[in-house]
Amino acid sequence: MPGSMPETTRSFLAGLPPEQRLALEHLRGVIIAAAPTAEEYVGYGIPAFRQDGALVSFGAARRHCALYVQSPAVMAAHAEALSGFDTSKGTVRFRPDKPLPDELVARLVKARLAENAARRARKGPASANCGT
Repeated sequence: MPGSMPETTRSFLAGLPPEQRLALEHLRGVIIAAAPTAEEYVGYGIPAFRQDGALVSFGAARRHCALYVQSPAVMAAHAEALSGFDTSKGTVRFRPDKPLPDELVARLVKARLAENAARRARKGPASANCGT
């Protein structure tokens, strides 16, 4: 359906209940602080960030919010820190009234930055211009 997916982070957040909107606005700020040069965009209908490839994204369902880490390896490397949270292969779910700790979000984002930078370094500088 045309127009059913948000085109901006602002429009995505505007469509949420206040408690989810506030929790995700805060999460967004923590992500931006951890990855200040990452590009923000909306992909697959949810706010996302990219730097040397997909970085992280976030969203909301009826009863929870989610940080999409998009990396089983990063999730596994931080399994101990994530042990008290509802997780799956590349996702951390949380309730708006029990947000993820800022320090944990920053660690996950920085781990994704390092993972992306390492992948880019393995591919070499030619991959930076792929498709042009």
